[in-house]
Amino acid sequence: MNPVDHPQILVVDDEINICRSVEKILTKIGLRIRTAVNGQDALRLLESEPFDVVLTDLKMSRLGGMEVLRRAKELNPLMPVIVMTGYASVSSAVEVMKLGAVDYLPKPFTPDEIRAVVRQALSARPSSGETPAAPIALKSRNTVHQLIGNSPKIRQVISMVEKVAPTDSTVLVCGESGTGKELIARAIHANSRRRDRVFFAVDCATLTSNLLESELFGYTRGAFTGAMRDKEGLFQLADQGTLFLDEIGNISLEVQGKLLRFLETREFWPLGATAPSKVDIRLIFATNKNLEDLVAAATFREDFYYRIVVYPILLPPLRERSSDILPIVMHFLQFCSRQIRSRFRGWTQRPRQD
Repeated sequence: MNPVDHPQILVVDDEINICRSVEKILTKIGLRIRTAVNGQDALRLLESEPFDVVLTDLKMSRLGGMEVLRRAKELNPLMPVIVMTGYASVSSAVEVMKLGAVDYLPKPFTPDEIRAVVRQALSARPSSGETPAAPIALKSRNTVHQLIGNSPKIRQVISMVEKVAPTDSTVLVCGESGTGKELIARAIHANSRRRDRVFFAVDCATLTSNLLESELFGYTRGAFTGAMRDKEGLFQLADQGTLFLDEIGNISLEVQGKLLRFLETREFWPLGATAPSKVDIRLIFATNKNLEDLVAAATFREDFYYRIVVYPILLPPLRERSSDILPIVMHFLQFCSRQIRSRFRGWTQRPRQD
């Protein structure tokens, strides 16, 4: 087949094992891969060869991913750049998105995750005066998701995702820690009309009230001591996309009120602003707490609760879907065997000794 039928991807990471692993994963779906183990080599390749997508690590010893991103966008503003990092944070995500990255992928990631973001980047490429490389074909399936299992409870969750994803309805995902609430949010985004736009995930439990407010809504110069310039918040950066707010039960009543106002008016006020800003984003909330108990304890606003409980999805813990344990075990065994380049041949189950 002609090489132009296979999109070419540049993978940049100073860990050679990461480069090889990503190359192996993406080659299997028909992509041509070039790798670079530092930012300087990556820039030389970008200046000499055409690429359809760039995947770059954020922190590298010789010329970091931020400079690779900046230079790639200078050479070709239409080329999608995906930033990978083992040091994920709200501030770094905001910065790379402002520079034009199409996605932000925390490490470690699974083969399905890396394939999904690359496919999305390829399908989202805007047309230019030149004929772009053909986008990779997606397998036909009803719902794109990364949930493992076939139990009745997990099938019900997938069905709910399938129904709500095409709408713009606010969604509340409830479940214990570790049940996969962010996977649900990403599945909703991946099956929505916003799939080609950005997806931001924020853990509200890790930020103080003031920091969360400034990260979400941004601020203007002089809004407070140390505010030396205007700063766009995630609401502005996520325009046309999806914003996932995890652990919503931990936010202050004041921030709850501002989120409630946004849900009612679709407007928000950056700190220090003299006029509201209007954006088109979808909000998905998640919690591992019983919000009704928080409402009764007066630590969660009742009016805000009823605004976000429009479409609740309850994720069952693994102990309630034991038939999914074996498929999950198989998934991780196969994933680990690929990582260490060893073939998994199965296991022997010892008889129970009661």
